[in-house]
Formats: sequence, structure tokens, C-alpha cells
Amino acid sequence: MRPQARGSAAGATDTGVARRRGCGHGRVARHGYRGQRGFSLVEVSIVTAIVLLLAIIGIPAIGSYVVENKVPRVGEELARFIAQARVNAAPGTALPYESIQTSNLASLLRDSGVLSISGADANVKVMHGLGSDGEVTVEPVEAGAAFSLTLTNVNHAACPGIASVMQRVSEDMSIAAGGQAAVTIKDDTVAYSAMAAQSHCAKGDVNTFVFVAG
Repeated sequence: MRPQARGSAAGATDTGVARRRGCGHGRVARHGYRGQRGFSLVEVSIVTAIVLLLAIIGIPAIGSYVVENKVPRVGEELARFIAQARVNAAPGTALPYESIQTSNLASLLRDSGVLSISGADANVKVMHGLGSDGEVTVEPVEAGAAFSLTLTNVNHAACPGIASVMQRVSEDMSIAAGGQAAVTIKDDTVAYSAMAAQSHCAKGDVNTFVFVAG
């Protein structure tokens, strides 16, 4: 009888050990599950808010950087047009630019890749890319004694850069900000100043530049 009792005690001991081992495995499994849980709704909301904040701050800055980098190329193309118009102007006439128009600019710059051009003839549009829906138009001044290039919807990031480029080939220049009256920044009596030009620009795609050459 005693051997049987020892066998029973041994069996009970083995069963207890197995139970303890089983409980240990259960605790490990539960701890492992807890360690692999996903993000909470609060954590996801915080991360989303941070990403949105960075986007709100960063996107306008990137847009301004793109405009600033494009200014020299746009200015060079417009200056090239002015130089060609002067060379091709009818010699010996009082009104050499009486027939000049936006289509002349489009013909010269259609393959330049700097300005966007659509349409043709009287319906042609030249987009300068320095502001949303900003156009360049060309028309005679003083019945054709000179001509003007008008840039609408220019972003403040292009000011005074575009004026500083164009002042080399323009006799008169003006800025109208946000629908206000135009302010002359260069003519026979006003010397060009980049700081003065910048002070007349308003924030956003709301500035209109007029460059007169002849």
C-alpha cells in the first residue's frame, strides 16, 4: 500500500507542476498580446493633428520658394521679348509699336517652357506662373510710341524680384496691390528702389505689375 501512496503523491506533484507551468504560459501569452497592441484613437488623433499642422505651415513656404526660383527665368524671357520688339520695330516711324499685341509675345515664347501659352491669335493667353491664374498681356502705349507688359495676379514672393529684373529694360514701371491705385516705382523722375517696390506689394496673388518699354 505504501508504494501506491508514493505513486499517488508523485502523480499529484506532477499535476501541480503542470498546472503551474500552464499558468506561466498563460501569463506569457497574455503579456505578449499586450505588448503587440495597436495605437489608441487618441494617439492616432495627435499624430494626424501634427501632420496637418506641418502641412499648413510648410505648403505656403514651398509655394513661395517655387515662385522665387521662377522669377529670374520669367524676367529673362520677358526681357528677351522687349529686346526683340525693339529690334523689329519699324524704323523711322513715330508709332513703331502700334500693332504689337500679346500674340507677338506668345509666338516668341511658345517653345520656351518657362511661360504657359494656350489659344491663338486674339484668344491667346500667356500665363507667367508667378501667381494663381496670372497672365501677361502686351499692348501699345501712347498709340504705339511705346508698349507695355502687364502681369496680373503676381504673388508677393515675386516682389521685388521681377521688378529688379525688368527695371533694366523698362522706362516706366508701376505696381497696383490688391485692386488699389497703381504706384510708380520707376520713370523719368523716380529712381528704381527694390525696397520701395517691395513696400508697395501686398501679400498673396494680388499684385499687378506694368512695365513700359519703347
